[in-house]
Amino acid sequence: MEYSPNKMKETLNNNNFNFKKKFGQNFIVDKNIISSIVEKSNIDKDTLVIEIGPGAGSLTNMLGEKSKNVLAYEIDTTLKPILENNIHSNTKIIFDDFLKRDVNKDLEEYEYQKLYVVANLPYYITTPIIIKLIEDKIPVDKIVVMVQKEVGDRFKAKPNTKDYNSLSIFLNYYFEVNKLIDVSRNVFMPKPNVDSIVVSFTKRDNLLKLNNEDIFFKLIRDSFKQKRKTLRNNLKGYDLSKIEEILNKHNLDLSVRAEALPIEIFVEMANNL
Repeated sequence: MEYSPNKMKETLNNNNFNFKKKFGQNFIVDKNIISSIVEKSNIDKDTLVIEIGPGAGSLTNMLGEKSKNVLAYEIDTTLKPILENNIHSNTKIIFDDFLKRDVNKDLEEYEYQKLYVVANLPYYITTPIIIKLIEDKIPVDKIVVMVQKEVGDRFKAKPNTKDYNSLSIFLNYYFEVNKLIDVSRNVFMPKPNVDSIVVSFTKRDNLLKLNNEDIFFKLIRDSFKQKRKTLRNNLKGYDLSKIEEILNKHNLDLSVRAEALPIEIFVEMANNL
């Protein structure tokens, strides 16, 4: 069973499929891009792959060839006849909202050595999906996702860049984040208004030591509350002497903005609080 863009288009037309804007449906029609995503994901026969939003199954098909199993979540039930004719026997499609699923319970029926998430994510829920993977403690080893370029730039942003924000730190605490490939808007059907980027998140084996994760993440959110303001203004409800004590160690003071601080300094400040 080999995927081809023409076959997918023909299948969609034969099923009178209507693309639904509310689900952010833009299906990949370029086989080279799909092959590149799968290749760079380094999937093997010990890998269980979670896919979110398989669409017409172009990526799903190739994931099924390379992996032990694929567990895909699709919210649009009208895609059922299309997907059922375009997947391998090692693939299961759950027609439900991924954000509402108990994914850990769904995983109980599988045996695997590695768990990867590989997906062309619906742009409008990209961040909630990644946060769910973290907060639900789904034991993911690697995430490889295609996202809107602007969002991907924030995911991998470094200090002192315009894209660096609280989400950049949140993700970089758990994962090493890297860009894999740029993707033109022209490889989708229908064509979106933006270009895309494929980003990988590889689980860190050794997390930075935190005394309290809740304090750390609250500190980050509050520090970036108004991005152009200094820490002195954004953190008025905190013990500023404890924050300043850490900043002074790094030749900084409370006039600094959050965007200038690497994750390690936020960890030190949170632990001191």
